[in-house]
Amino acid sequence: MDKKVRVRFAPSPTGNIHIGNVRTAVLNWLCARHFGGDFILRIEDTDAERSTADSEQGILDQLTWLGLDWDEGPLKGGKYGPYRQSERTQTYSEHVDKLIAEGKAYRCFCSVEEIESEKSAALDNKENWKYSRKCMTLSDDEKDKFRSDGRGAVVRFKVPEETILLKDLVQGNITFEASTFSDFIIQREDGTSPYNFACVLDDALMCISHVIRGNDHVSNTPKQIMIYRALGYNVPEFAHIPMITGQDGVRLSKRHGHSSVSEFRSEGYLPQALINYLSLLSWSSKTGDEVLTKDRLIGEFDLSRVNKSPAAFDIVKLGWLNGVHYREMDLAEREKISKPYLENAGYDISDENRFSKIIEAAKNNVEKLTDLSEHAAIFFKDELLIEGKEEKELLGRETSQKVFNVVAEKLENIDELTVNVFQSVMKEVQKETGVKGKDLWMPVRVALTGQMHGPELPVVLEIFGKEKCLKLFMNVIT
Repeated sequence: MDKKVRVRFAPSPTGNIHIGNVRTAVLNWLCARHFGGDFILRIEDTDAERSTADSEQGILDQLTWLGLDWDEGPLKGGKYGPYRQSERTQTYSEHVDKLIAEGKAYRCFCSVEEIESEKSAALDNKENWKYSRKCMTLSDDEKDKFRSDGRGAVVRFKVPEETILLKDLVQGNITFEASTFSDFIIQREDGTSPYNFACVLDDALMCISHVIRGNDHVSNTPKQIMIYRALGYNVPEFAHIPMITGQDGVRLSKRHGHSSVSEFRSEGYLPQALINYLSLLSWSSKTGDEVLTKDRLIGEFDLSRVNKSPAAFDIVKLGWLNGVHYREMDLAEREKISKPYLENAGYDISDENRFSKIIEAAKNNVEKLTDLSEHAAIFFKDELLIEGKEEKELLGRETSQKVFNVVAEKLENIDELTVNVFQSVMKEVQKETGVKGKDLWMPVRVALTGQMHGPELPVVLEIFGKEKCLKLFMNVIT
C-alpha cells in the first residue's frame, strides 16, 4: 500500500452485535493488522430512540472478547475523535452550511404530504420519483414566511450531473449516473444528519483509507462519493463484501438460529474459532488450509481473494473448527476455559489431577464447550442406565458375557488399574476368549460408559479406577 491504511468498524448500538457485522469487523481488523495500519472503532448512535449505553457496552465487550483490539475509539480516544456520532453534530452542521453557501445544497420546506403527493403523481405516470427542486429557488422572503408559519426545513444535497465510477476492490467497476438520483436529505429538521452524510464526514475527517463493508451498502456509495467530491475530500477505496446467508440462501437472521456474538459465546464457541470461520466466509487461504490462527490470517490477508458470491453460514463447519481449536489449545488454557462448564453442571472437580485427565479424555468429542458436561458425565456417575436397544442387545450377547466375566476376573487380581495394565489385561482376555476386534472392545465400552462412542477406553478406565470398573462390569454380567 502506498498510503497509511486506516480502516474502521462503525456499528450502531441498537441491540446485540450481529454475526454479519462481526464478519465486517474481522476483515477490517485483519486488513489493518496485515498492513501495519490502524483499526478505528466508531459508534454510529444517531438513532437516539434505539441507541442505548448497554448496547454500546455490549459491542465493546464482545469485540474485546474476540480479541479485535482497536487503535482509536471509545475508551482509547485518538486525535480524530470524538468517536460517537452523537458527539459530532456540530461538525456535520458546519459542513452542511458550507455546502449551502456554495450552492451545493439547499433548504427544503416541503411537508411530508407534499412529498407524498409528488411521489403519487410519479407513480401514476409510471415514472421514477425525483424531488421537483421547487424549494431550490425560494426567495428569502418565501423562506421567512415558511419559518413564521412554523414550517421546519430539511437540507437537500443538490445532485450534480455526472457519471460516477466505483472501482470496488471486491465487486469490480460499477458505473452510476447521478442524474438517476433525487436530491437527498443531508440534514433533518431536528438538525441531525442521516447516515449517508454523517459517515462521509466521519470517514473523511478520520482519514479512513479503505471502507470495507457489506455489499448492501453499494447503493449508498454513489451518494457518498458525490458528497466527498462536493466537499473536496479524497474518496477512500471501497470493498463491498458479500452478505452472509443461511443454508437456504436467505440473508442470515434470527430465524436461522444464533445470530449474535453473545449467543455464540454463551454456547461455548471460542473467539479464535469464530474469527477463523468468519474470515473464511468468501475468503480463502492460498494454501487451501481452513484451520488458521490469527497470525496466519493476518499474514495471508488479501482483499483480492474475497469473492463476490454470498457466503452460506454453516453451523456444522463452525462446530468442527471450534472443536479443532479447542483441542489445539495447551492443557492449562483448555482447563481454564472448561472448568466453569463442569462446575455449572454441578460436578465435583476439586481433584485437579482427575479433572485434568477428564478434560483430556473428553476433548476429542467436544465441538462447543456446552457439550463438555455431556461428554464428561460418565466420569461423575456411579450408576449407568443403559436404555438403547442396540446397546442392550450387545451387552446380552454370549461373546460379550464371556468377555465381561474374564475381564472382571482379571481386574480382581490387579493392584492398580493404569492404561498399560488395562492393555495387558485385554490382550489376555482376547487370548483366553478368542473374541477379537469390535466384538471385544465395543461391549466393554458400552458396559463402562453406556455409549457406543466416546473417549479412549484405556483413559476412561484409568480415571474410573479398579473398584468402579469392577462394579460396572458386575452390573452387566447376567
